[in-house]
Amino acid sequence: MTKKRAAASIAAFLTIFTAVLATAALILSGSSLAAEATVAVDPEIVGWGLMAAAIAAGLSAVGAAYAVAHVGSAAVGALAEKPELRGRVLIFVGLAEGLAIYGLIVAILILNRIG
Repeated sequence: MTKKRAAASIAAFLTIFTAVLATAALILSGSSLAAEATVAVDPEIVGWGLMAAAIAAGLSAVGAAYAVAHVGSAAVGALAEKPELRGRVLIFVGLAEGLAIYGLIVAILILNRIG
């Protein structure tokens, strides 16, 4: 296994691990959200909403990790040949990371809608 693949594998593992932890936290907090609600909300709707938020955040994080792995490796290659491209390369890596931010925003909107 090459160093690039090992780094991509570690990044993917950490992303999936974080997504699993976020899902567990959302599911565990779902019971307290349902208990504190002043309006009677079907617990099944709350559960599906929490699952949708976790999937939105998790899959966007996985997509961002995949994009950053590929863009980052290409960026390092480009910087090795032309160091003056540092600013442009940083923009591309930031655009790839923006996917995770969009997923987090969608997850927050879903959580606000159900609770």
